[in-house]
Amino acid sequence: GASIVKQFNHCNGIDLIARAHQLVMEGYKLMFDETVVTVWSAPNYCYRCGNVAAILHLDDHLNREYKVFEAAQQEEKSMPAKRPSVEYFL
Repeated sequence: GASIVKQFNHCNGIDLIARAHQLVMEGYKLMFDETVVTVWSAPNYCYRCGNVAAILHLDDHLNREYKVFEAAQQEEKSMPAKRPSVEYFL
């Protein structure tokens, strides 16, 4: 809970625990008086969750900015062009 996080942060001289690898529908989620944040950077996870994603940007003074984005539209995604097959028998 919040008291354990506060104690951990104090003992380790940190202000924020930033974590990932847990789906957050809003892209990021702050907890425990903004001392823990979960950031999820995969929009529309597995092409079915409908979630947005976020990136946490820290400047030189550790000010936080959360950049939230949605998945690209299907028609905006591109596939790499296939190279023509090499003709072995000319």
